[in-house]
Amino acid sequence: MAGDTFRECTLDDIADFCNGKSLPSDRYSPFGRHPVFGANGQIARTDELLNREPVVVIGRVGAYCGSVHHVNKPSWVTDNAIVATAKPSVDFRFLFYRLKSLELRRTAIGSAQPLMTQGGLKVVSTVVPTLPEQKAIAHILGTLDDKIEVNRRMNETLEAMARAIFKSWFVDFDPVRAKAEGKLPSPSGRGAGGEGLSALPKPIADLFPNSFEDSELGKIPKGWRATTLGACIGFRSGFSFKSQDWQEAGVPVVKIGSVKPGIIDLTQVSYVSEDIARQAARYRLSTGDMLIGMTGYVGEVGLVPPSDSPPLLNQRVGKFVMPKPGTESLAFWYCTTRQPEFRAFVEARSHGTAQANVSGEAIMEFPLVAPTAGILDAFNRTCQPLIDRILSNYAESHALAAIRDALLPKLLSGEIRVGDAERIIGENV
Repeated sequence: MAGDTFRECTLDDIADFCNGKSLPSDRYSPFGRHPVFGANGQIARTDELLNREPVVVIGRVGAYCGSVHHVNKPSWVTDNAIVATAKPSVDFRFLFYRLKSLELRRTAIGSAQPLMTQGGLKVVSTVVPTLPEQKAIAHILGTLDDKIEVNRRMNETLEAMARAIFKSWFVDFDPVRAKAEGKLPSPSGRGAGGEGLSALPKPIADLFPNSFEDSELGKIPKGWRATTLGACIGFRSGFSFKSQDWQEAGVPVVKIGSVKPGIIDLTQVSYVSEDIARQAARYRLSTGDMLIGMTGYVGEVGLVPPSDSPPLLNQRVGKFVMPKPGTESLAFWYCTTRQPEFRAFVEARSHGTAQANVSGEAIMEFPLVAPTAGILDAFNRTCQPLIDRILSNYAESHALAAIRDALLPKLLSGEIRVGDAERIIGENV
């Protein structure tokens, strides 16, 4: 402990606690002004208001019992969570990090359905420094979290941009419609409008046809072809590991729980030994590989992010195999499989009552309209940099989170001081 800077206390000394309140689902609104938080984070939005000031939300019941989230804006918190507010001598963001550093779940009662109480929280022992030290610690950790949040929002924007271009070119056929209507680009390559052909540089606009033709999928741009996903790219299911193969550490394996939309979650993996990994060597994944959930998370598609230890692929998770001739555009196929129509198609072909399952064959039957090679290449050159930046931002956030998690217990215990933490961050970021 850092001398007299830190004092021993209980959580009751530094925070006030109260339970959240139930909110009927008919009070939820997708465009509500305020977020609604439950035990597992934000679950909805509403126009109702419960907390005007920043609060810390602690999961109170069930699988997310003991989870900790901070909400720095007006909000509603449901009765599945406990609300903590900082006392006057405590910095709000420091309180969040202090609570996050403690194993709060151990205060829960019950095993089948854990339940956390205010009384159990209040008696938890901890240490806190002076208010200026609290603010300094919160600033150090908060700066890392703020950068992570900036990267998350940037990635949302980058993907939205790529998907918007994809929809315009390959779903709505805006450039073809604009050309068919005689809305040609100006000599500079840009028109006055912001949609369709007028927003394209002339070399790209020239690649699009000016008419449609009939196909089994309806009217499609002339010279394009109606086909299926399986006719364009390949597919491979994961390796069938045995239950005795799993161990506490080793080579990571992407299982179905790792499949999150957008980016595969490599913090939610299992492990096998090097010997087992050698048997499954052909299932080793690389950065940018595109995976899909085939059980439970049916139709979810995510990219494998950069990793110091490239993972292996487990069964019931599929990998799209590229390229086949003329299909080198990862950006195109990523946007194809991130369409709502693709997810709906896969879900409709899943089976099972307790847990949905889908076969690789069913996934690859997805119908699509394939553009010419020139347009495919133009889309890739336009949008692949966006996908690359998403992966780069994720890798940076992962590194920042690792630094934050290493510093957090040491700063909060007084093992290292703020100046030491600043030096560590400067050496690693």
